[in-house]
Order: sequence, then structure tokens, then C-alpha cells
Amino acid sequence: MSSTGRGRFEDEVALVTGAAAGIGRATAERLAAEGAHVVVTDVDSEGGEETVELIEEKGENGEFRELDVTNAEAVEGVVETVADERGLDVLVNNAGIGYEARSVEETELSTRDRVIDVNCNGVWNGCRAALPIMKSQESGAVVNVASLGGMIGLPKQAAYTLTKGAVLNFTRTVAAECGPYGVRANAVCPGFIETSLGEAFFSQQEDPEKARRRMEAQYPLKRLGKPEEVADAIAYLASDEASYVTGHGLVLDGGYSMS
Repeated sequence: MSSTGRGRFEDEVALVTGAAAGIGRATAERLAAEGAHVVVTDVDSEGGEETVELIEEKGENGEFRELDVTNAEAVEGVVETVADERGLDVLVNNAGIGYEARSVEETELSTRDRVIDVNCNGVWNGCRAALPIMKSQESGAVVNVASLGGMIGLPKQAAYTLTKGAVLNFTRTVAAECGPYGVRANAVCPGFIETSLGEAFFSQQEDPEKARRRMEAQYPLKRLGKPEEVADAIAYLASDEASYVTGHGLVLDGGYSMS
């Protein structure tokens, strides 16, 4: 919260993709708690509506719009409608998917293409739709959810790391292009976060609990991250407190990459 007691996003509108659960839901709740009207989007309508319910239960403002980020026309339609009705100040491109661990040669091309479509094209589509609006108003903040996997290699996650590395560099390009218009673009690069994707990873292991303990031991903080911790970072990057930060990839990995 700001020193005046008002939320950092008072009277602002934020659109969050993939907000039906995990990091997206935590981010939507955080931005709403700080005064934003949050447009929750996801292909999971039930989960998206639940996110809005959680927001409204606290007396905060949100709405749900079903959206497949791989559909460029649909993304453009939702973004333009929101901007026309309420304006658009913050875009969080969070929607993303993973897949079962496999080597490069074992990964099916259909899996690779699907991961690229959601993780890369989804971010592209969001920015392509929102940037003209933000540039015309000479203000706005974009936060893309990349990954620690976009900065270091992750065995048997080649398609995932391919896409997250692309998101990180794409963010830098957007920042360079849009900075002169007063629009900022940054990314967060989380390590292993306790989400449904994380649980799916552990469930694939022979001994899920042993796999979790082994993973936690690799982090200097000796624990995995929480969606709310990533949401905190996203809120910072989207806020005026980060007004001189753009083109940055903020690592949230409990110290993993330094150890």
C-alpha cells in the first residue's frame, strides 16, 4: 500500500490472463486488494469465476471474461472491449502451460507446438492488442510471466525453456519499443512455485514426497515459492514504485540460480 493509505492501483484497470488458479489468481487478488478493477481471463471459466468470487467477497472489484490467449482475434476483442468500457492500465500475461518431462528427441512435435502457442503466442497476442492502447494514452505497464527456466537450462523441459527464454527477450524488445511512449514492460522469472503445475510435476515422480524434498534441498531458502510471492513482485513491477524499471527480468527463485 502507498504511504497515503490508498492502493497503488486505485482507479486503474488490470487484465490478467490465466487467472483461474495459481500465480494468475494470486496476482488478480493482489491487484484488486490494492484498488484495481481486475479483468480475470482464462479458458477455465469455472476457475475464473471462482477467482472473481474471491475478489468480490473482500469487497473488491473484478469481472471474468473467458479467453483463449492463442486466439489473436479473441484477445484483441477482449482487450479492446475492456479498454473501451473501463480503460486499461496494466496487462499481466500469465497464461502458460507445461508438459510431462521428456528429452528433446522424445518430445512430440504436437506438444512442442502447443507449448509455443500458449506460452509464446499468448504473450505476443496480449501485447499486440494492448500496446496500441497504452501507447496512445502514453501510459501503461506490461508484466510477462517468464521463468527461471528461461534463464538457465532445465533438463527434459526443452520446449518450456525455449518459450520462457523467448518471453524474456520479447519483453526487452517491447520495453525498447514502447519506452518512448511512456509504456513499461518487465518480466518475472519464478523458480519452482507451489501451483497445480508444480504438483503435476511431483505426481509424475516415482516417489512424489521424496522428489519434493530433493527439490526443496536445492534452494538456499529450503522451500518452494508461493504464488502470492510472485504476485507481490508482479504488483511491484506494475506499480509506479517501479516507474524507472523497464526491460527487466526479476528472478524469484529462493536463491536457486546462485547456488
